[in-house]
Amino acid sequence: MPDHLPILQITALPELRNWRQQRRQQQKKVALVPTMGNLHSGHLKLVRKAQQHADAVIVSIYVNPMQFGANEDLDSYPRTLAADMQALAELGVDAVFTPSTGTIYPRGLNAQTYVEVPQLSDMLCGEKRPGHFRGVATIVCKLFNMVQPDIAVFGKKDYQQLRVIRTMVEDLSLAVEVIGVDTEREASGLAKSSRNGYLSDQQKQAAAAIYQQLQTAAGQLQNGAGITQVEQEALGRIAAAGLEPEYFSIRRQADLSPAQAEDAADSLVILAAASLGTTRLIDNLEVDRA
Repeated sequence: MPDHLPILQITALPELRNWRQQRRQQQKKVALVPTMGNLHSGHLKLVRKAQQHADAVIVSIYVNPMQFGANEDLDSYPRTLAADMQALAELGVDAVFTPSTGTIYPRGLNAQTYVEVPQLSDMLCGEKRPGHFRGVATIVCKLFNMVQPDIAVFGKKDYQQLRVIRTMVEDLSLAVEVIGVDTEREASGLAKSSRNGYLSDQQKQAAAAIYQQLQTAAGQLQNGAGITQVEQEALGRIAAAGLEPEYFSIRRQADLSPAQAEDAADSLVILAAASLGTTRLIDNLEVDRA
């Protein structure tokens, strides 16, 4: 076990500022891994990546109400702070920031200044979840301002989220390097997610159809199949597996605009969302040149 257990837990902004100033005086590069807790191996993969790129790693754990819709699972979202802290301590994380909503939104959600990335926030998941990416961009911008990291690490499973954050960083001239990490998967191919805990074992097997269709579609694109045909066939096969597909869309990696026939295969990403029972699942696959 690392010799600096127990882990440092920071809850207040002045304490966080002091911690950051000490790292600055020590000339240590700081990486931030923002999370909503209920950590699984995918989150821990992000932490290990952060440790490869920085001298000190801080993980934030905060379930952000601004990114949840009126009928979404804010109240039931799994909160497992004790287990999360133990897992992070075993990895040797330097600090964990666990702010209260009063610290994050001292004037309340309705009075909060917000950050919104246009266009990217309104398509795909943004169309289904209006206001979601406003909440994501706002909390990430606030965390960047609070922690002032040199590096921030995010998973590619939320590909649209990663693109929104990269665009925000560029547009607002933020001095943070954003690193994306490949999705961690179950043996079946199902993308690891905190919401997988809502699924039965049988449902998890059915949910693996999403990744299977992403792989099939990537192969079809590399073999010259038409974009619309690939999308429609995948939607049908996901529905046949017992899921309720929301979208299956082939997009350009750079801006998530719809792919065109003349686009190079290695500039595309296939994104999918589907529901199984009350659980909404998302996944994606970047397409590599054959």
